[in-house]
Amino acid sequence: MDWRDNSEQAAFRAEVRALIEARLPRRYREMAEQGGPGERQWEFDRKSPDAAAREAAVAWHAALAERGWVAPHWPKEYGGGGLTPMEQFVLNQEFARAAVPPVGGSGVGLLGPTLIIHGTPEQKAKYLPPILAGEATWAQGYSEPGSGSDLASLQTRAVRDGDDFVLNGQKIWTSGAHTADALFALVRTDPQAPKHRGISFLLIDDIKTPGITIRPLTDMGGRHYFNEVFFQDVRVPARNLVGEENRGWYVGMTLLDFERSNIGGAVGARRKLHELIDVVRANPVLRERVNNSSVRQEIAQRFIETEVMYQFSLRVISMQNRGQVPNDEASTSKLYNSELSQRLAQTAMQAVGMLGNLIEGSDESFGRSYIGVVPATIRGGTSEVQRNVIATRGLGLPRG
Repeated sequence: MDWRDNSEQAAFRAEVRALIEARLPRRYREMAEQGGPGERQWEFDRKSPDAAAREAAVAWHAALAERGWVAPHWPKEYGGGGLTPMEQFVLNQEFARAAVPPVGGSGVGLLGPTLIIHGTPEQKAKYLPPILAGEATWAQGYSEPGSGSDLASLQTRAVRDGDDFVLNGQKIWTSGAHTADALFALVRTDPQAPKHRGISFLLIDDIKTPGITIRPLTDMGGRHYFNEVFFQDVRVPARNLVGEENRGWYVGMTLLDFERSNIGGAVGARRKLHELIDVVRANPVLRERVNNSSVRQEIAQRFIETEVMYQFSLRVISMQNRGQVPNDEASTSKLYNSELSQRLAQTAMQAVGMLGNLIEGSDESFGRSYIGVVPATIRGGTSEVQRNVIATRGLGLPRG
C-alpha cells in the first residue's frame, strides 16, 4: 500500500512543520534535543515558579489556539479544530517527530469529549471554554488501590445529601493532580447495583475543595507525576453530575472521533532507537562493545520491531480514514508499543554498559528512559487486559 501523503495531506504537514519551526518556544526545543519534554510538561510549566517556564507554556498554547489545535479532535462548534482522523494523524506525527509537548492535558483529551456528548448545555458553557483557553486543567480520578485493571470494582462512595453528593474514598495514580485545578471522577452511587452499574461521573471543579487531600507518589527516577487523592466528606453539587446517575461507567468510556493510531508512540520508538544508534556510532568504545556481542543483533531486532509498530499505526489510521472503528486493533497497538518501549530501553542499557546507570549527564545516559518505561505495561490498561481484549473482541474467544 502507498502510504505517501496526497496533496492535501502534504500541504497540511507543511503547515504543521512551519508552525513548529516558527513558534515552538526555545525551552521545548532544547528539551527535545535532550530526549523531549514529558507528556505533562506544559501542565507543570503553566504553574511553575520559574517565569521562563510559564512564558513558554503561554506562548505554545497561544500558537496552537490560533489554529484550533489545542483540541484538534473537538468539533469546531465547540472551539476545536474539527480535524479529520487523517489530519489528526499528521498533526500527531509531526508533534511526535519534533518532541513537542501537548497542551490541555486530560481536560482536552478526555473530559472535553465527554462533556460534548453527555454534558448539559450549562456544563458545556461553563467548563469547555476554560479548558480551551488553558485556564483550567483537570486530573482524572479513576484508579483506586483495589481497582485498576478491574476499574468497575471501584469503591469511592458518593451519597446524595440534598443538593449535593458527599464523597468519601481514595483515588491513586492520579497524574498531575498536584498541578491541576479540578478533577473528574468515577464514584459509586449505588453499592447494591451490579458493578458496572451504580457508578456515576462527577465534576469536582475545585481541587482545593475542603476534604480533599493530595499526597505525592514519587517514581523510581525521583519524578513526581502521580498522586494519591483522598476524599473525606467532600461536598460536590448535584448539578456537577454528568449524564444519568448510576450510568457513569458508560459516560466515562466515551470517545469522540479520536485518531487512535498511536503514531506518537511509533515515532517516539524510532527516535529512541536512532538516538542509541548515533551514540554507538560516535563512541569507539561502545562501537567495539556492540560489534563483539549479541547486542548488535538486538539493535537490529529493535529496528524491525519499530518498523512493525510504525506500519501498524498506518494500518489503524487507514481504517479510521475509511470510517471504520478500531477496537482490538487499538489494544494491539497499545500492547505492542508499551512492550516495545521496554525492550528498546533494555537494549540501550545493554549497549552502553555501565554508562546506562547514569540518570543524566552524558550522551550515553539512558538510565532515565529505562526507569521511565517501567510502568508502560501497566498504565492505560495492563498488557494482560489488552491481551484479553484482543482474545475476546478480536479473535472471538470465550471469556476466561
